Amino acid sequence: MRAALQAPLLYGHRNTRGVGRKGVSGARPRRANHADIAAERITQLGGEPNFNPEGLATRSHSEYVEGKSLLDMVREDLVAERIAVESYGEIIRYLGNDDPTTRIAMEAIMSKKKNTPTT
Repeated sequence: MRAALQAPLLYGHRNTRGVGRKGVSGARPRRANHADIAAERITQLGGEPNFNPEGLATRSHSEYVEGKSLLDMVREDLVAERIAVESYGEIIRYLGNDDPTTRIAMEAIMSKKKNTPTT
């Protein structure tokens, strides 16, 4: 779930302009939705989601690397997306049949991530 909560922190702020092109911004609504799903499930289980940016960075499965160009940013985003998909897979395998509600939520997030152009 850390990957879902970290994504808005790492990628939601991106807004870049190419030469002679309109601005390109990160896919914040999609990622924020994933964080919302994870946060809602944490709350349902009696926990409290931790959105503290400092804490998110220290618990992350991927490392934040600031790209110097748009191409670098896209490459780093691809790496982070692949790590997120792998992390969701690990969570799903760990949950197994012990918590089907959380497993289904994580499967839904992973399915959306796998079907995006960035993965």
